[in-house]
Amino acid sequence: MNSFIPIEITSHLVKGEPNALTVKAMDGRTPGGARHEYVIGGFRRHDAQDSESSAVTQLLVPFQSGPIKENGVNGVTHEALLVILIDRLECFQAGPFASRDNEMALVALRDALYWLQTRTLARIARNVEGTSAQ
Repeated sequence: MNSFIPIEITSHLVKGEPNALTVKAMDGRTPGGARHEYVIGGFRRHDAQDSESSAVTQLLVPFQSGPIKENGVNGVTHEALLVILIDRLECFQAGPFASRDNEMALVALRDALYWLQTRTLARIARNVEGTSAQ
């Protein structure tokens, strides 16, 4: 039984913004140093048609736990979440909400994706991708 007490993460909050979203780490750090389960809560589905389905809900975000070759695909990757964020901001930039701030965020997200993919390519070249090997 996991006796871990969830840790609330608040670095997404901006002082003065009425953001009701909560983010919690639901597990402790593993031997690799990362956590693998997060819950985002405090939102209502925008497409809900009745009061029961529009109740405040939460979303579990399970990250890949362990190397894929050893554990199979069991969660999302950083890269998968980054491409979602990139796509959304690209859509805003193509519409009426384009801004310099969005463009700068896109640059940073694309850089993050580039470096994670560069790391993966280097691991493939060393024949250690998908394993615990360094």
